Amino acid sequence: MSTGSELVIRGGHVLTMDPVLGDMPCADVLVRDGQIAAIGPDLKADGAREVDARGMIVMPGFVDTHWHLWNSSLRALVRGDDAVRGYFPVTLGIGPLFTPEDSYRSVRLGLAEGIASGITTVNNWSHNTRSPAHADAEIRAMNDMGVRGRFSYGWAQESPLDRPMDLNDLARVQRGGLPEGDLLTLGAAVRTPVSNPRGVVPIDVVAAEIEGIRELGLPVTMHARPGVVSVLDQHGLLGSDLQLVHPQGISPDECVRLAESGTSMTCSPVIEVHYAQATRGEIQFQELLEARVRQSLSVDSSAASANADFFSCMRALLWSHKQRFGARIPLSPKRLLELATIDGAHDLGIADRVGSLVTGKRADIIVVRTGDPNMAPVVDPAYSLVYSAQPANIDTVMVDGRILLRHGRFIACDHERIVHEACDSVRTLSARAPRHLCVDACCC
Repeated sequence: MSTGSELVIRGGHVLTMDPVLGDMPCADVLVRDGQIAAIGPDLKADGAREVDARGMIVMPGFVDTHWHLWNSSLRALVRGDDAVRGYFPVTLGIGPLFTPEDSYRSVRLGLAEGIASGITTVNNWSHNTRSPAHADAEIRAMNDMGVRGRFSYGWAQESPLDRPMDLNDLARVQRGGLPEGDLLTLGAAVRTPVSNPRGVVPIDVVAAEIEGIRELGLPVTMHARPGVVSVLDQHGLLGSDLQLVHPQGISPDECVRLAESGTSMTCSPVIEVHYAQATRGEIQFQELLEARVRQSLSVDSSAASANADFFSCMRALLWSHKQRFGARIPLSPKRLLELATIDGAHDLGIADRVGSLVTGKRADIIVVRTGDPNMAPVVDPAYSLVYSAQPANIDTVMVDGRILLRHGRFIACDHERIVHEACDSVRTLSARAPRHLCVDACCC
């Protein structure tokens, strides 16, 4: 997607996230046809549109590497980890009721919130792909919202544990189900062969799915649980095309095997802190870091966490790390920003295009105000972004050179309609749901 014109972002404190370029306290970023054409002070750009970024931070957009966008609207119904109204009972109970239009509306809602949080790339972890029409609806929502991302094709919530996912339809999407251009790519999400709330899938089913996906040359993602690394390793299923989700319950030997095999891990800190005691234990970011396992950052589900604030994701990991190690093993704000940008791009295999501000890369850029009361005064931009920033401080969001948010306002979508349609969807779903999952009204 290209604007076909020039635009220059003027005078911001540019965090390039590139080890060579580093930070530029007062610089311009020139964008031409969706690509970063130049970075530096006082760039000449006659006739280019200008974005005044003086007193603001300019940086790469956030890269989310695992997000169940289909259930974003269900946060109206989810009540934490309640035994009756918690995330798993609600998604398992209402997921089967989703029409393609419900999926479309929920994905758009999640992406609208993500854009407002500075997320420009997302791995849409679609584990309620009920039919070809549902897959097409989610892809259409991603395309309509103008984000960059991967659609990770999954399965229906109530699919029998011994029935494989629809690899034939996955192949159909690969052949011609994505829009033209390189904004959207394809992958696959598979179920877990060890104990988990959704049930254990036989390892022979999982192995057949992964083999079929690999024959198509597509990347694979799976939720991790204690013991899953060893099970996958025993069946030769680890690899550099595999991403596991949730760094908890992993043994030292498994950390080594993840690194040796090139398997990556994405961390969803808000969710992992919330469910730590009931599920998998401490976030093992540091153990994986020391083992040199590739890692990234993700929202997981804005139905479970109740929001998609990527600043909160960074902070949750920071607080978890501080609780475990204190000042003995510091986790710097700059390292967290790397996880949120360039490391995410590496995890999704698109670091040659996005994740840092470098000449020749695509223009996925966010601009963050520093003069808002919760931010000012700013001396160290990285510190302020991690410790103080909120989505409300996001001034401008650009994907592939196209501005999606300006002065904190949506300019490429009708967010009021998106909200209204998501609320209407939830009302209808709730009316059809089992009695214990119903709600009386929706405020919007």
